Amino acid sequence: MGLVLNKDTVEVRFHGRGGQGAVTAAHILVDAAMRAGLWGTAFPFFGAERRGAPVTAYARISHSKVLTKSMIRRPDAVVVLDPAIMKYVNVFDGLKEGGVAVINSIEPPTLPIKIKLYVVDATRIALDLGLVLAGWPLVNVAMVGALSRIIGIKPNYVLEAVTNILTGRSAELNARAAERAYYEVSEVGAN
Repeated sequence: MGLVLNKDTVEVRFHGRGGQGAVTAAHILVDAAMRAGLWGTAFPFFGAERRGAPVTAYARISHSKVLTKSMIRRPDAVVVLDPAIMKYVNVFDGLKEGGVAVINSIEPPTLPIKIKLYVVDATRIALDLGLVLAGWPLVNVAMVGALSRIIGIKPNYVLEAVTNILTGRSAELNARAAERAYYEVSEVGAN
């Protein structure tokens, strides 16, 4: 598998809902990349800023210092925490041809563009581990684990990043979720 950072900079856009941890996911991804000897930056974009509203977060990972801090309009990869959001938000907007989509799903969606599609059942992983808050499965860190495999960041860096950013039992369970998703993500082909 893998994009394996075969270019100087990889730009990632996370799509989720308020309360799902898209922003935290972007920060964990960048922390893991930095532990792997890369550079990175992560930042959110908020709209309605309430639980359940669409949220976008961004991460840039590079072999050199990242100076750009603007929104990512032409990502190399998109990560979709909640597949239902695709009914309301065009998560593929601007995704580069030949780019990567990682979707929390058991069924691959029909795609409007030619990309590499990967799926992982992060919801099942979260439920198996008891990662639920206010009735919502917490899938964000599992999705980071899946994406990390695709772009070539080793799992030990992801696990270190998780325990650096999260604490206590949450860190332990999320590290397990990331590791499971790292090994359970599967490519369903290029569209």
